[in-house]
Amino acid sequence: MVARPRVIVSLSNRAEGEAIAVWLRSDGFEPVLRSTAQAAAAEMLLPFALLIADVSHRRLLLEHRGRNPQTPTILIGNAATASQGDPLQTMYLSRPVERAMLMCFVAMAILDARPVRRSIRKSVNRFEALADGAPAHIVDVSPEGLRLEMARDRRVPLPPYFTMRVPIVGVAMVVQRMWTQSSTRPDATIWYGGALSQNKVAVQQAWRAFVDTVPVVTPL
Repeated sequence: MVARPRVIVSLSNRAEGEAIAVWLRSDGFEPVLRSTAQAAAAEMLLPFALLIADVSHRRLLLEHRGRNPQTPTILIGNAATASQGDPLQTMYLSRPVERAMLMCFVAMAILDARPVRRSIRKSVNRFEALADGAPAHIVDVSPEGLRLEMARDRRVPLPPYFTMRVPIVGVAMVVQRMWTQSSTRPDATIWYGGALSQNKVAVQQAWRAFVDTVPVVTPL
């Protein structure tokens, strides 16, 4: 029998936790439901694929994630308390929690593999773009892709493949979503890492020419 991915669910609201556990179990995961951060931290001594926790449990649980520093985390609650200093692979989901949105975040957290970088990433002055028609900003670039910043209150996350329009470059290109994480900025934003995919040669050349010439900035 194939082992189910183990998901620790650390939520004080028992009804909310039980509902999420049912959703996870029906989608092939093994939920481990705990109502306190201390009990959830004890479960983190064993391997797990994902942590879903209330933001009020955040500090203790992230301190106990030392053995699994890259294990993704979904924090549920007020964005203001989750926007500062979150490590990599941490996402935020507001209440009320809807099944479709939660399972979309779970899929992104577990299935999105951060690729091996093939070239140096250049930090740039944020410039405007449209991702599937929604306002966005590009914050760094490489010949193969980009990092995109968007408002975290979008009802639907970006799909695995989306159209990216970049007015400053004058192109529209297909981008594959490779990873997702909370932005380190103080406002409610989220980062998407993307790789150019299935584009015409002329589009790829235009993008790479832009990457070669755009000035590099030093992140604050």
